[in-house]
Amino acid sequence: MNLEALTKKDNKEVVNNIIAKIRDYMNFKNLEPGDKLPSERMLSERFEVSRNSVREAIQKLEFYGILKSIPQSGTFVANIGVIAMNGIIEDILKLEESDFRSLVETRILLELKTVRLAATRRTESDLVAVKAALDAYSIKVLDGEEAVQEDLLFHLAIAKASGNSTINTLMLIITPEIITNFEKYHVCDEGQAVKGIQEHLDIYNAIKDQNPQLAKQKMKEHFKALYQYCYNI
Repeated sequence: MNLEALTKKDNKEVVNNIIAKIRDYMNFKNLEPGDKLPSERMLSERFEVSRNSVREAIQKLEFYGILKSIPQSGTFVANIGVIAMNGIIEDILKLEESDFRSLVETRILLELKTVRLAATRRTESDLVAVKAALDAYSIKVLDGEEAVQEDLLFHLAIAKASGNSTINTLMLIITPEIITNFEKYHVCDEGQAVKGIQEHLDIYNAIKDQNPQLAKQKMKEHFKALYQYCYNI
């Protein structure tokens, strides 16, 4: 295991430890929905950890609906019962790191829905953003350079065009893991990357023409090689 992987594992353990301590604090103080938590600085001093780690733990609890941060006001307990809160936090602490196959499956399921929404809801400014990402990907590939990040930026632009903030957030969450695994497994060889230019263009044109069925079909074709690859690892 390399140093980066060890560091990432250590950071996850630190964040999970903070989450457990926040849970214990909330239970000890009998905090209810709407009650305010101590500041990040106070929690970092209480738990003897960095403020960045506290912030990451709070953000994770926000994502799962346990806490709610209000700018200039602080962090509050969300509208959730104590039993449900403890159950959800236990589940969070038991979550394993997503494997590559799970990430790919999640991405495909999200994007087949996302691209249909994008074809229906896209605006002219969305089209400009998707086309810019497509062009950036094409330039790098044709220059013989790796374009993994540009590929994913193209898909993130589509997620934004879907007009669904939850889908967009989920894509942002899994994207770093996908980039790491793409680079680890060398998924995109040169031939597949060049083929991807036309596939991206087909997807873009379907979105531009506001044809959700065709957009879904083209996205499915685009993911065919990736889906097969992840099941052959």
